[in-house]
Amino acid sequence: MLKGLDPLLSPELLHALASMGHGDEIVVADAHFPGAAVARRLIRMDGVDATRVVSAIASVMPLDTFVDAPAAGMQVVGDPKAIPEAVADFNRALDAAEGRKVRIEMIERHAFYERSRAAFAVVQTGELRTYANLILKKGVVGLK
Repeated sequence: MLKGLDPLLSPELLHALASMGHGDEIVVADAHFPGAAVARRLIRMDGVDATRVVSAIASVMPLDTFVDAPAAGMQVVGDPKAIPEAVADFNRALDAAEGRKVRIEMIERHAFYERSRAAFAVVQTGELRTYANLILKKGVVGLK
């Protein structure tokens, strides 16, 4: 255990976050997401809900301030304007961690999968809510 760190931040996840550079992306995915098929690096967090994982990551990883939307969610098939409950929860967690309003862009499902393939890592959670997937773009410490 380390003082001051969320206990969900496992050695594997901390290593991935510390290894990422500015502009690299990490995916927090629900239990339905094809993580093993998509991920370059897969970190399993079975039994943990996705909002909790987003909060833990956001507690140590700055979001990119050079882009309009440093986070991306998956659009609901057939209702692209809908905001899934999980995405609203993610937004509240990111706003709290960043101390500012964070914009989450919503992207089409297959575009989300394609972007996820290029991500530094995928964190597969035990989240059972549908559309509980989020891509986070790493920023630089000290820039607001």
